[in-house]
Amino acid sequence: MEKPAGIPINSNGFISEFIIENNLTETDILLLGLALVPHVKPDFLSSIIAEYLPNGGELPEFGGIKTKNHRGILPTGETAQFLIAGNDLDDRIAFYNYLHNHSFLYRKGTLKLDIVPAGEPKLSGQLVLEDEYIEKFLTGKVLKPQLSSVFPAQLIETQLDWNDLVLNSNTLNQIKEIETWLKFNEILLHEWDMKATIKPGFRVMFYGAPGTGKTLTASLLGKYTRRDVYRIDLSMIISKYIGETEKNLSSLFDKAADKDWILFFDEADAVFGKRTNVRDAHDKYANQEVSYLLQRIENHPGLVILASNFKANIDTAFTRRFQSIIEFEVPSYSERLQLWKNNLPKGIKIAEDVNLNEISKKYDITGANIVNIIQYACLRTLEEENENINLNHLLQGIKKEYVKEGKMM
Repeated sequence: MEKPAGIPINSNGFISEFIIENNLTETDILLLGLALVPHVKPDFLSSIIAEYLPNGGELPEFGGIKTKNHRGILPTGETAQFLIAGNDLDDRIAFYNYLHNHSFLYRKGTLKLDIVPAGEPKLSGQLVLEDEYIEKFLTGKVLKPQLSSVFPAQLIETQLDWNDLVLNSNTLNQIKEIETWLKFNEILLHEWDMKATIKPGFRVMFYGAPGTGKTLTASLLGKYTRRDVYRIDLSMIISKYIGETEKNLSSLFDKAADKDWILFFDEADAVFGKRTNVRDAHDKYANQEVSYLLQRIENHPGLVILASNFKANIDTAFTRRFQSIIEFEVPSYSERLQLWKNNLPKGIKIAEDVNLNEISKKYDITGANIVNIIQYACLRTLEEENENINLNHLLQGIKKEYVKEGKMM
């Protein structure tokens, strides 16, 4: 199970790059090929068995399983164990130890064994490569995970840039600190050898009124540091059944552990809220969920952003562990004016009676409100075939936003 002295590898293709970059052992290379082969040659393992059993029958030590859709044999941990160790008992035990304690692919979650029913040998589980890697190895393209019950998160992206994010200077400076961590964390940990001193990951809290730029900021951090940003769908994580919330979160964090993603928990109060005094079993398990979350977030090696409307809603056990807590304030007059100018369409004129300075001073609204108002006014302008965006349509849009939020104009 030692690293090979030098394996001749074709330098072309992502597989070769992956093997060289991660200095895979011969055993890991075999595991990688074994898990990948059913996707390119479905009969490969079946044909091997057929050579030894031309009249049919089974070879239990070879392992492998058959499924409802796939007509060939899918490899299991037992398959890999037999190919590497044969029937030598010491080598078979050594392989078991290698897989669970030393395999780069297994430790990083690139490859896993399916869970088997209680009492059955662990190595009888199917040997499975992550979907993203299968797609990358076969096509050269990265398959983005889709929102599902297995992966309760959705990729968020933006066409905007930093100039479109209108915030006060203090908030922007704190955001730049996050960007600095994303750029230099690997150097700090490994080249400066600080990994024994500094905990992995970076934990940030965004708080402020809805529509003040929290989600856009997360998207821009991903865009400009070339990282995927996944917004966690809390409705798919929280469960009334004991233990299910932890299970859902565990699945999410396990998948994200080595992906260099940014995890964005929007409206995080639902899961990360304050723990309560234990009055009944429900309170007890709710507190256990918060404690479990605290542990997983603290150990997560990437950037985790929690967004909340109110800082006070988040349990102090979390806030003590944040590297940064950033307030997103409702924009000031000058910021509102900039937001109006940034978001009004450039290809159509504004009526002469529209005074953006006056509107910005009079109406205390957020950036999201302004975008909604402009959209409403533009649609009304198109519907009425007007040449200009007029004041009346803008005021109607403002009134709609005020009504939505229960405010008086």
